[in-house]
Amino acid sequence: MNFQLTDDQRALRDAARTFARAEMVEVARECEAKNQPPSRAVKKRLAEMGFLGVNMPVAYGGMGLGNLEALLVLEEFAKIHPAVAFPVFESAVGPIKAVERFGTESLKRAILPKVVSGDVVVAIAMSEPDAGTALTDLKTRAVIKGGAIILNGMKRWSTGAGTADGYVVYCRIGEDKGAKGIGAVYVPAGVKGLSFGAREELMGFRGTTTADIFFENVELPADHLIVPEGGFPKLMEAFDLERCGNSTMCLGLAAGALEDALAYVQERSQFGKPIVDFQAVQLKIAEMAMKVEASRLLIHRAVMGAEHGFPSVADSSIAKCFANEMVREVTGAALQLMGGYGYSKAYPAEQRLRDAWGWGIAGGTIDIQKINIAAALVGRRFDQRR
Repeated sequence: MNFQLTDDQRALRDAARTFARAEMVEVARECEAKNQPPSRAVKKRLAEMGFLGVNMPVAYGGMGLGNLEALLVLEEFAKIHPAVAFPVFESAVGPIKAVERFGTESLKRAILPKVVSGDVVVAIAMSEPDAGTALTDLKTRAVIKGGAIILNGMKRWSTGAGTADGYVVYCRIGEDKGAKGIGAVYVPAGVKGLSFGAREELMGFRGTTTADIFFENVELPADHLIVPEGGFPKLMEAFDLERCGNSTMCLGLAAGALEDALAYVQERSQFGKPIVDFQAVQLKIAEMAMKVEASRLLIHRAVMGAEHGFPSVADSSIAKCFANEMVREVTGAALQLMGGYGYSKAYPAEQRLRDAWGWGIAGGTIDIQKINIAAALVGRRFDQRR
């Protein structure tokens, strides 16, 4: 058991840190101010630097590294702002990983290199009005007819809706109820019958788009089937990696908040001395650091336990649940330490606090992660319907 990064991993992390702080801070400010995603030029710049598809196979243009390396990069961008981290997130741990692992070879060849090059961002479409935590209640349906797939239904709370270049859509394919009838298809942007609702106005997550998605007799080629009916367990395997990405977004926000607070308390003086000299401040900074480091270790354990594969539901749920609660506490503590400056929109502390709350809702709530953890401990799933 080795808790140290290799020389190559440190070099990759440091390169991501240097680049993010040199080129992404102004981009992040613009995304926050205008509530718009990074431009296509920014995504191409990320691709040029090799930060998209870090853990994508070399055969599709990626670096062929592991999931840990991808999350090391993601953390550095998340320290700056979730909006500039989101393209990295989607290329490394998002629904594109389901395409990579389970999709047809023709679909992989068509999409994966474009993700790595920054030409395509793929978003996920899971939740519905009556299927959020109860995801197996979804009603969006795909019917396979004569070599084509016909998709009808709607999705809610889809991050990237209207701005992504394609969508991995969870849908009911077979006649079986529950998980047995669920699979997934790939829907490219611009296809006939695809439309979007009004953009949601959220508390945080500025610089990303969230909206309903509507599918009205959307016709897709047969090779856009990612997993057939009965493939729900495979989809959730891939989603366990996305949970680690969610956790890393939290880690980046918290680590960035800690860095800013640590600098502030050494610069800010009251009663004739830096406020870090007050024991109450020292205790708060130490508590924040403990939580950040613990979260980082849980995330790294989850992905290293699976190496190039997908982490277990137990490890990913523990990492996500802890990170989701940790980031709320750490960003809140940072804002309090920074006082009026923390509460001012001129500084990122208040933005981090607003964004922190979203991650414990997105990708499976904190409470459902705890149910997953309990299920792993007792060795059986709990039936929530009875």
